[in-house]
Amino acid sequence: MSVELTVNGSELTLEDPERDLASALRASGHTEVKCGCDGGDCGASKVLIDGEAVMACGMAVADAAGTAVETVAAFGTQSDLHPIQQSFVDHFAVQCGFCIPGMVVEAKSLLADNPDPTEAEVREAIDDNVCRCTGYQKPVEAILDAADRVGESDTAVATDGGTAGGGVDE
Repeated sequence: MSVELTVNGSELTLEDPERDLASALRASGHTEVKCGCDGGDCGASKVLIDGEAVMACGMAVADAAGTAVETVAAFGTQSDLHPIQQSFVDHFAVQCGFCIPGMVVEAKSLLADNPDPTEAEVREAIDDNVCRCTGYQKPVEAILDAADRVGESDTAVATDGGTAGGGVDE
């Protein structure tokens, strides 16, 4: 049985519906999805599924059928980073990089739901992301700064006549 889903805007067919989504994505070339624990305990495999952050290692491919999956690779490029990614770089929140894709994915999900989180809310959002290098202070600082940056980029789009944040510039 094959399973169809959209990954980073492109259609993808996966053949093993019982395989965990993280392994299947990696096997299909999406190596930005990390497998740290293979049990949904470390947060490294986080992806957005229909806009919600989930640990792909704890989800069967069949459960992702028909969904829109976004990996961290969909957010920006090395020459044009997403504001969350740039904030992680600017705050030196990247060490070995293994946990960072999951943290950036979680940050995007958090900021979509709560554009102005408190430090406590950021810490709660990333509490299931295991980081062995930075501790958590730098990623927390980066996410708080990213909230301002994402808000500024939404405002810039709105003042240019766009529909930032889902609203219409009045």
